[in-house]
Amino acid sequence: MKEIITFALCAFCALPLMAQKSFLLQSPDQKIQVEVTMDQQIRFSLMQEGKKTMQTTLSMTLTDGKVLGANPKVKSAKRRTMNESIPSPFYKKEEVKDHFNELYLDFKGNYALVFRAYDDGVAYRFATKMKDSICIEKEQADFLFTKDYKTFANFANSNASTFEGQFTNSFETTYVNEPITKIDHNRLNILPLLVDLEGGRKMVITEADLEDYPGMFLNNDTEKPLLQAIHAPYPKVKEQGGHNLLQMVVKARENYIAKTVGTRAFPWRVFALSTQDAELANADMVYRLAAPSRVKDTDWIKPGKVAWDWWNDWNISGVDFRAGINNATYKYYIDFAADHGIDYVILDEGWAVNLKADMMQVVPEIDLQELVDYGRKKNVGLILWAGYWAFARDMEHVVKHYADMGVKGFKVDFLDRDDQEMVHFTYKAAELCAKYHMILDFHGVYKPTGLQRTYPNVLNYEGVFGLENMKWAKENVDMVTHDVTLPFIRMVAGPMDYTQGAMRNAVRGNYRPVNSEPMSQGTRCRQLATYIIFDSPFNMLCDAPTNYIREEECTRFIAKVPTVWNETRPLTGEVAKYIALARRSGQEWYVGALTDWDARELTLDLSFLGDGDFQMEVFRDGINADRAACDYKREMLSVPANRKLTIKMAPGGGYAAKITRK
Repeated sequence: MKEIITFALCAFCALPLMAQKSFLLQSPDQKIQVEVTMDQQIRFSLMQEGKKTMQTTLSMTLTDGKVLGANPKVKSAKRRTMNESIPSPFYKKEEVKDHFNELYLDFKGNYALVFRAYDDGVAYRFATKMKDSICIEKEQADFLFTKDYKTFANFANSNASTFEGQFTNSFETTYVNEPITKIDHNRLNILPLLVDLEGGRKMVITEADLEDYPGMFLNNDTEKPLLQAIHAPYPKVKEQGGHNLLQMVVKARENYIAKTVGTRAFPWRVFALSTQDAELANADMVYRLAAPSRVKDTDWIKPGKVAWDWWNDWNISGVDFRAGINNATYKYYIDFAADHGIDYVILDEGWAVNLKADMMQVVPEIDLQELVDYGRKKNVGLILWAGYWAFARDMEHVVKHYADMGVKGFKVDFLDRDDQEMVHFTYKAAELCAKYHMILDFHGVYKPTGLQRTYPNVLNYEGVFGLENMKWAKENVDMVTHDVTLPFIRMVAGPMDYTQGAMRNAVRGNYRPVNSEPMSQGTRCRQLATYIIFDSPFNMLCDAPTNYIREEECTRFIAKVPTVWNETRPLTGEVAKYIALARRSGQEWYVGALTDWDARELTLDLSFLGDGDFQMEVFRDGINADRAACDYKREMLSVPANRKLTIKMAPGGGYAAKITRK
């Protein structure tokens, strides 16, 4: 690891600290400023190039009545600068630059606030230094903007009319584009949330290092441009229920959001900033701020592609056995994976006896050991789907049993909460699975907050309105626009298991939900391009093997696209309109682009390739892709000598290319 570290400490001798009422912190390039002020409360203002955009009021109230942040008295202030490179082996780049200026304010009352300013964002967190455990009633984080800026926000996907009911949700919705005061005040907003600061500037609000603490929702004010933090209280009464009895349903909650140790650091509140939209698709704020890896040996962790059964409804054809949840079907999936260099096959819901919430009860049609052994001979690992409560109720027994059998990991689903209890579960599951060399993919889960750095065996998260929704989504759902919104917002938080790869593709107006033969919106090339655009170290091929075999040309390309990268370069983009990225794996570059429902021509600058001659394997929208979404053209071309590549995309289209040196 390359590392350059500089520390600078300042005692602020000009004024007695008890009298000093403000502190200024600047980013390394001095374009971002944070001014912390203190009177009756602690506030900080965020400025970009001298322009104030937001003022935040902070406090933390304990159940004993103590308010951290009320009438603050500073005991000491320390500053430091850090400039290092963090290794990031299962990420969109091989190392992450971590260059910041930090201000650490220590207050009377045994608490502190830490502020960091980067060239591309700001973050702050509370820390406490108390001997005994503490119980937190609420945390105040009021983000007051200087203008009623437009946002891209998405709501908790619950039909409940109260916040209490909305705390239980799967964190999967599309975005609304409204000014702060016009967002639906009766709905909880899930993170990340984007604020358009105008003039090309954007802010994405999220959080990092969320450990032993509930996740943050936001709610707006309808009179002034204010977003306020809300956290789910700790569960008090629960009962087994929910989807196929695989969840613990909260029936009552405590009067506090967290009970925790008295000496600790709390989650970072993160504000990723950009002056060009495409920069957000390459943001690293969450990864930087996460706790370092706790897994010493990571050689066993293997990201890769996964042949998935559930989306295509086990709907294979041309075979002499009845397709379904049985060994013959899964051997077919394993054969397909082996033939195409796909690393894993997942057994999704149905392999364990239904309504038992017991992962040790396997349906009689499945012989897991036989499938594991069959896959091992073909270098294909098996992943098991697990409902939350079936996994959590006897976690170590389950993990050890299937690790001993040779299973490679779990897709754990239907968590559907981010209160302190559920956040604790994700860390415990990650730690336990690492102990037994098992990888994890969390579904029905809140957005990533950096756990994938702390436990690198956590390869992916859902927490996204992904392609699975096209099995049942109404015709008016606009997945195409959603696709070109995600890279600028949800992807800022971390990887996402969007589960792409549909071989049935529909132009606008032709899409309809079909459970057993689902389709995507947009063109075939769009599906190929998402494997380059979306961050996804553990990446599904959602369609049926027989469909992929019929579409061998596309399948071979998808199967070869890496899932982790040495380098990522944003080329161009605009939120909810289009995106183009270049990514490098070894000596090979991949270029992907997506557009909304507008046909689009882009000229991409490939000067990063340097000198030499390069060739491209290109998949582009066919001339009739605007009415026949499956129409595409594969070509072998030379990269232009001037490194200016002009591409054209059909409405709802995409573009994908692999670039190699001649």
